[in-house]
Amino acid sequence: MRDEFIKPLILLSLVRNTAPFLEMGPVPQGRLIDAGAGPMGYLEVLAGAEALDGSGAEGDQWNEDYFALCLACHHATVATFVPTDVDSKIRGLLWLKTRNVDSLVRMFRAAQRAHRWSLDGISKRATELAGVGPVSGHDGEMLSVYAGALGSFLRVGAADLAREAEETIVAELERQVVEFRYAAKTAGGELNVLRLAASLTHNVGDLDQGISFWPTSEPYRAARARLGRLAHENKTPFEGAYQIAAAIYRRAMSAEGHRHYPLRAVKPLRRSPDYLLPLGPFFDDWGAIIATHPGLALEERAEVMTALVQGCRKIEGQKGYFRALAGFAGAFAGSIDSVLRLMPAGARADWKTTEVRRQIAIPRSSFESMMMKMARV
Repeated sequence: MRDEFIKPLILLSLVRNTAPFLEMGPVPQGRLIDAGAGPMGYLEVLAGAEALDGSGAEGDQWNEDYFALCLACHHATVATFVPTDVDSKIRGLLWLKTRNVDSLVRMFRAAQRAHRWSLDGISKRATELAGVGPVSGHDGEMLSVYAGALGSFLRVGAADLAREAEETIVAELERQVVEFRYAAKTAGGELNVLRLAASLTHNVGDLDQGISFWPTSEPYRAARARLGRLAHENKTPFEGAYQIAAAIYRRAMSAEGHRHYPLRAVKPLRRSPDYLLPLGPFFDDWGAIIATHPGLALEERAEVMTALVQGCRKIEGQKGYFRALAGFAGAFAGSIDSVLRLMPAGARADWKTTEVRRQIAIPRSSFESMMMKMARV
């Protein structure tokens, strides 16, 4: 089983590559599947990667501990520029490796602990408005993991555990709806409605990815009808809140994406949590950070600018990179020509195009006013 997946130390190296600012530890004294209590518990689990790599564990024991490590890797990196690619493992593949109920329960409890881990220093893509805790893309990742648990409990005929897993998913979906409705009812809350529309739509998309590992046979049909395709044709659950969020997302936000491939090669952006991207397309403040942060050299600012102007050309319909450029241009203390001189000729040509010049000339207030109109339900 161990040879089928990325080795623990390689996973840890991937985390360090995209989030070198993380300070891991302390090393857990017991098994990883039992570690990770507390808001920063993922750092403890990450610190156990070396011990797991050198352990002689096999079978369910190794599967459980590796699952815990994957949860920690994903939590630490999913909102960074280069997330670790363990989605399929925590959503399905590792769940399918065992029929041992006790093992499945330990994995489910580890997932519940992971869902309580803090986002501080690893994500700027959360809203926290209604007093129900932060809502972010991390919650979608956990919904997909819970779907793995539910599918496994149904597979082994553990009815009570399946019921608990399903209700855990329902409670999380309801919590996100509370946050969304709160933003919708708050005067001046339209930009948060847009942010939440993106988060909620992506999150139930992640849930669908977890459900995709289930068979299509009878034991799974009721749960699939209740939980699946909430942003698509499944209009009844949660009084259609996810339908509303998806409609707003498609109208206003779908071109923005969330993977940010153009920025993945810009290694200076991985150096500090200060450079983490918020939810797009609202990148004016982020662009200003890139223009003024003392941790970036002029050549590195030029590298970021190059990626942004090239992203404007490559990603049709997006607005976020234009807003980042506007924020940069508005905050940069020197002559913008000093940055342009350090950019490749093609990127300088992109900067000078009519579309880029027009977009970055739009005042932030005008841009956000336009976006607010698209948020109204």
